[in-house]
Amino acid sequence: MRPDTPADHTTEAERLLRTAGRYPEDREPLLLRAAAHLELAGERERATSLYDDLLAAPSPAAPLLIRSLKAANLWEYGHEAEARTIIEGVRRARPEEPGPWEIVAETLEAHDEPAEAEATFTEAARLLVVPGDDVPFALQSLLSGRHRVRRAMGLPHDDFDALADRLHTGDVPLDELHDPKRLWALGSSDPAELQAEIARLRSELGSYRTALSRPFPVAVLHWPEHELDELLAAYPELEAEYPTYRAHLTDIEASLRELAQSGTPNLGIVPATVPSYEAFAASESSTPANPDLLPQYATTLAARGRAAAWPPGRTEACWCGSGRTYGECHGAE
Repeated sequence: MRPDTPADHTTEAERLLRTAGRYPEDREPLLLRAAAHLELAGERERATSLYDDLLAAPSPAAPLLIRSLKAANLWEYGHEAEARTIIEGVRRARPEEPGPWEIVAETLEAHDEPAEAEATFTEAARLLVVPGDDVPFALQSLLSGRHRVRRAMGLPHDDFDALADRLHTGDVPLDELHDPKRLWALGSSDPAELQAEIARLRSELGSYRTALSRPFPVAVLHWPEHELDELLAAYPELEAEYPTYRAHLTDIEASLRELAQSGTPNLGIVPATVPSYEAFAASESSTPANPDLLPQYATTLAARGRAAAWPPGRTEACWCGSGRTYGECHGAE
């Protein structure tokens, strides 16, 4: 069950902190999730302390993401000047991932700085969107945020707005979702107007739920060939799941394509290892030979931040490790 109350969020944060102690290799993603729950619980000073702990580590994996989250949190409980200083530093650093840009821009937007928010979104789009390439989900979200801010400012559509429109898959078009006049409808006494607004909000809520699920993709296991050989040598009961390595690779791609065609968003692949799987089985008081553990193991790895997004871009390395591009390998039609 998802946490709903401040106490629930505090409990979940404490659970994540304990888990981080057990899995130090996954400390950063677990502490980031714990900090998010502390913010939702209203314990913003504790969340800031977690961000500071992460930044004080020898080599944080995503320092600009952590800084942007810290800035957003600081501004929410009265530390605007410090938040602005951090935001300026993040923008000067020109992150190569969309996450820090989007957090910074949305923080500015939330605090009535639409022009600065739009400038931040635009700078990120110019830096990160490569014409002709596939647009990953995180960049689609950034483009949608930029569209929202520009729509509120009454700015005319440009090429990035048109791209956001094309990528949007919801039933309600972005122009309608981001129409500033919708705010007026919330105060209407006309039942028809209110009903129409409820329909729009339901559609938008679906988009938000998709965005919130980004850190926890639906993931499938990929056993590298030497790991699969070791797994089947130790647990031949699993040969029915993995008859050959080639069949394993084919099944991964086919399963993910089927999930994508059914509308499942945010798909991912997690690399599996025999020692990790055996440790997981022990923690579940089960045997690794039990095939029912395999999807649970995949979900656990994904929740620990181990999943790589699928599909990769056609010119990026294939997920299977062949050394070829995805378009030349498993992404070939």
